[in-house]
Amino acid sequence: MLAKMWSGQNKLYWLFVPLSFLYGLLVFCRKKFYQWGIFKSWQAPVPVVIVGNLSVGGNGKTPLVIYLVEHLTAKGYQVGVVSKGYGGKSDHYPLIVSEQTSASIVGDEPVLVYQRTHVPFAVSPKRSDAVQLLLKNYPIDIIITDDGLQHYALKRDIEIVVVDGKRGFGNGWYLPAGPMRETSSRLKSVDFVVINGPSEQHYQDAYTMTLEPHQAINLLTQECRPVNELKAVSAMAGIGDPSRFFTMLEKNNVELIKTTAFMDHQDYSQEQLLALADPQQVLLMTEKDAVKCSAFAQKNWWYLPIDAKLTELFLDNLLIKLNK
Repeated sequence: MLAKMWSGQNKLYWLFVPLSFLYGLLVFCRKKFYQWGIFKSWQAPVPVVIVGNLSVGGNGKTPLVIYLVEHLTAKGYQVGVVSKGYGGKSDHYPLIVSEQTSASIVGDEPVLVYQRTHVPFAVSPKRSDAVQLLLKNYPIDIIITDDGLQHYALKRDIEIVVVDGKRGFGNGWYLPAGPMRETSSRLKSVDFVVINGPSEQHYQDAYTMTLEPHQAINLLTQECRPVNELKAVSAMAGIGDPSRFFTMLEKNNVELIKTTAFMDHQDYSQEQLLALADPQQVLLMTEKDAVKCSAFAQKNWWYLPIDAKLTELFLDNLLIKLNK
């Protein structure tokens, strides 16, 4: 219902337009208060790169964060990552993510990024506290924030906006009538626009990002296998757009017998997932889901990591801005 309303297919969104005007006014006033110095922003002593979006939902920020960490690290930079830790329920902040940190404490995305990159990662709703904790404990050259484009309490040097090529900006309305946190005019003031996947809409000076799958990995044994070799697959996804994951599997000739979509950042129980696939079948999930299921995984549970791919031009231009 919500997806159809935000895309404009369901006209019920007009009922929420008055609330959207109020939301837009609050967004405008809050941003101006930071610009006028009424609300204070903190400037880190190292460059801060924001990877965010203008609309709610999974647009591909986390794969891009992993891409940036891996490529900047390969260039010799000491990279740290911070996040709000959406979905986590820690009793204290800021905190540093480690091998023992669970997704229930810091959220699924911080655990995913840390397990893939093993760079210093700190979580706090107040991102400046997370940055300061990293700088106190590690030699850091660059800070990347996973989300936080609208978190103006932390000053930034580079802003990267990720746009879902398929969904775009929906009906274009502010929340709750539409999916927008800020209007599309904000694209004019950011440093880089990255489009996740093919798009029918043209975005000026934008870079295209594709998501490419690795081999599937067994949650229990860590065995790797080409995903199209898995048979009788029941696929599940608890991400912003589950259909993107299912479409990827179909394009890779996976033998799908069933697909199940969950809410983004949803917590799972063993009983809930056991019902999705018989022991003779394969339950295949996203890497983001897997970090929440490893403690009670079964031998027929697999996950599929993905990599973000961009042109060398994007990385070259990013390095030019960083060096300035």
